[in-house]
Amino acid sequence: MTATADVSRRQAWLMAARPQTLPAGGAPVLIGVALAVADGVFAPLPAVAALVGALLIQIGTNFANDYYDAVNGADTDDREGFTRVTAGGLIEPERVKLAMIGSYGLAVVVGLYLVGIGGLPILAVGLSSILAGILYTGGPYPYGYYGLGDLFVFVYFGLVAVTGTYYVQAVTTTGAGVFPLGLPAGTVTAATALGGVAAGALATCVLVINNIRDLETDREADKRTLAVKFGYRFSRVEFGGLLAAAYAVPALLWLGFGYHIAVLLPLLSAPLAARIATIVLEQTDGESLNPALEQTGQLLALYAILFAVGLLVPEVI
Repeated sequence: MTATADVSRRQAWLMAARPQTLPAGGAPVLIGVALAVADGVFAPLPAVAALVGALLIQIGTNFANDYYDAVNGADTDDREGFTRVTAGGLIEPERVKLAMIGSYGLAVVVGLYLVGIGGLPILAVGLSSILAGILYTGGPYPYGYYGLGDLFVFVYFGLVAVTGTYYVQAVTTTGAGVFPLGLPAGTVTAATALGGVAAGALATCVLVINNIRDLETDREADKRTLAVKFGYRFSRVEFGGLLAAAYAVPALLWLGFGYHIAVLLPLLSAPLAARIATIVLEQTDGESLNPALEQTGQLLALYAILFAVGLLVPEVI
């Protein structure tokens, strides 16, 4: 989609950073922090650093996708999604690339503190997260163009983000010292992994909607997303399965792990999820799916807030 000429420079940079996607970076951190509080391993400074680092990586990845999609010819005038600033000519490609490098550079600075606490596991997670963000649409084999984007989002915006946030807090209670080389006992739990499944599932729902909307233009650009490979029906089944997985997690935590019944609070967001699902099941055009994309980001944020409240309320009553 080509940008209009009346967009200011500031607006263009805001569009490139895509603040509407930030719940994908912040929600799993909130879930990881809430689990840490519930389990008695909360540590404020690592929690804040994890949030800042996650948001910087999210913004850097947004810049990377904007830049590399334009360079690779994936963003065309026929695309129905939100305006991309590189392809739309709003910001010079090299400046977007520098913004990507700057965002990732700041994430590395924040990450140095977390690496000191979390050691080798966090070093591996941080570097692989940045590399995965760049290679999603960049490099010789942009895996987002070959149907692997869904897996990347689920793993890094779910499992890795939640368990990593929990880990950098829990490790401070173990006496592991500076730069531990392994995972001390109790720093990664099954319950935390389930929280990662919930966050990852809802974050992946955002990508699924994006891929349904862009199926035809992605096919023309030879971008082989799962939607392009397997069609609308598969993507809708995938979307429904991801929602089901996210809403099964609170029940599993309550029934299987002994958390307070308040952990079921995320179920209150189910009506919003149902409204979005109805749109996804019936529509393929940008006019319908662009609002659904934003609403899914809101759903992820609401789910994470309710999840956190459900875990925190028993700690204060």
